Amino acid sequence: MLVAGIKSRPVYTGLTIQPNARRHIFALEGEGAKALLNQQPALDETALSRSEILYVARGSQGTGLDEALRRLGADMFFTAPTIATLLFRLKGSLTTARMGTRLYLSGTEGFIGQAMLVALDYGMDHASVITEHRGSLARRVQCVHCKGITDDVTTSPFNCSHCGLRLLVRDHYSRRLAAFQGVNIDAEEPGSAPDPEELFL
Repeated sequence: MLVAGIKSRPVYTGLTIQPNARRHIFALEGEGAKALLNQQPALDETALSRSEILYVARGSQGTGLDEALRRLGADMFFTAPTIATLLFRLKGSLTTARMGTRLYLSGTEGFIGQAMLVALDYGMDHASVITEHRGSLARRVQCVHCKGITDDVTTSPFNCSHCGLRLLVRDHYSRRLAAFQGVNIDAEEPGSAPDPEELFL
């Protein structure tokens, strides 16, 4: 869909290491590992001694990205089996974080959005979190009718996994929900929805 000028649409500036940070927390999903690995020239011994890497493989299992991250030699490294586990660990890290901590997020939009919610809950300004989109364009979508959330949506329209309505995936994004909005496409004429198109691969 990608309509120009939607102000709620997230902007990902790309990972850049902030050299003066007291602590670096990297929360990475799947291909998001490559965003950090590409920053190796900026990761000197001092930066790595102040770094914590949280990683969930997801779509990149078996490609060795977890081992490549481990070899960086960060102060702390944690591999999570699921996004939920990683987010729980991130909460623990932010609970003890002090002023001068920088948070870096990289992975799919759904992952970045969910990790951003954790950061916001701990008082971080979304503009201060450094983000880079990597991997699938699949979206996390909230049905505006039943309020259910469906992860990894690649087509529009699609059937809501909660109420079954045919939803058009909008480019409008809710930071509060970490999800794009889905609206009933055939509300006025049930059964008239067009065939699904693969738009978010």
